[in-house]
Amino acid sequence: MIGQFAAVGIGAALGAWLRWGLAVSMNALLPRFPLGTLVANLLGGFLVGMAMAYFLARNDLPPEWRLFVITGFLGGLTTFSAFSLEVTQLLFDGQILAAAGLAGTHLFGSLLLTIAGFASYRALAV
Repeated sequence: MIGQFAAVGIGAALGAWLRWGLAVSMNALLPRFPLGTLVANLLGGFLVGMAMAYFLARNDLPPEWRLFVITGFLGGLTTFSAFSLEVTQLLFDGQILAAAGLAGTHLFGSLLLTIAGFASYRALAV
């Protein structure tokens, strides 16, 4: 149990630090558009697809690895609360099209990249 707790906690810290780094580095590129959160969620969608395909193919791994990568790292990297806040802020600013575009890009982009992650793993697996 302590190993699982540590796996989730360490993974979450690493994922959150990466999300923070993406926000710091990318939000400055488009000051009126939260690019860092979008990239974090799209990257997370792709990586969770690859990770799930990998873990499904490698059922011999200890469960702590899946907890570390998916629950911890990718849970810390991706963020629904920041996405919701940023879309709401755009709506409050009267930027209806930008809010709809951001919401759609997060949703459909993440779904497409999760599928791409599965496909990438399968293409790379030997």
